[in-house]
Amino acid sequence: MTIVAVHGIGNHLSGRSPEQAAAELAGQWQPKLQHGFTAAGLGDQPLPALHVAYYAHHTHAAERQTAVPDLSSIGEREQPVVLAWALALGAPTLHERQGLITAPLRQVLSWVSRRRKIPIGVVIRLAVQLAREVHRYLHIPQVRAAARSAVAESIRRVRPQVVLAHSLGSVVAYEALHAHPELTVDCFVTLGSPLGMPGGIFEHLVPAPLADQGARPAGVRYWVNLADTGDLVAIPHRLGDRFPVDQHAETPIGRIDFHTFGAYLSSPLTAAAIAPFVRNPIVLDHTGKS
Repeated sequence: MTIVAVHGIGNHLSGRSPEQAAAELAGQWQPKLQHGFTAAGLGDQPLPALHVAYYAHHTHAAERQTAVPDLSSIGEREQPVVLAWALALGAPTLHERQGLITAPLRQVLSWVSRRRKIPIGVVIRLAVQLAREVHRYLHIPQVRAAARSAVAESIRRVRPQVVLAHSLGSVVAYEALHAHPELTVDCFVTLGSPLGMPGGIFEHLVPAPLADQGARPAGVRYWVNLADTGDLVAIPHRLGDRFPVDQHAETPIGRIDFHTFGAYLSSPLTAAAIAPFVRNPIVLDHTGKS
């Protein structure tokens, strides 16, 4: 019984090889998953081995080290990602929208901070990470190809029953599974996913959505989407309006710890969603049918 975890933004570990980074993250997240199983009343069930598909060495760009996130590090080509994210976080009036589109970035993020009642420092940190990694993944072809290949190779090597894909990792895993239809997964779980984010991500997906709908990867047997009710990256929370999701659930995690992979793994909802697949894995034949 195995699980592949596909990390999201902000998980680059400097000074480690990709193999070392994957092992270190797995060591951090395995106890979180155990906590979730215990909280769900499944503590007596054998815990699946957690393997991490690490791709951050491809999406990470060298940057000047600062004590606090620096908005000046967001380049002009990266700013549309942040603006699309900010607009998607609320339902601005036409007047607000027109003003935000032309406003300085700090003013836009201050609007998000006030509207969502989230500290401005948290909003800026997320904006910087999103701008750097999402832009590099979606708009630098060699980065996108390398990240998808890294995730696909992990799934091919481990052959997991479950793939847990968090944040930007849900986008990378979605595209990797589409690019490699021979890879079969009993349960695909997207956590804090921005797959449906209008303007910034949805329209840039490969394969391109048809009639405003994304497609299920051919090898995915069952798809679960989980979102924290306060997650600023899971936009929109419900993917079912744009993707063929089989099960959706929302859970409050916390005002500050609302988008970490560890928090999602610790949730009993995550454990309950994957328990049937790791306890009684579905066996797929060569056609992808059970």
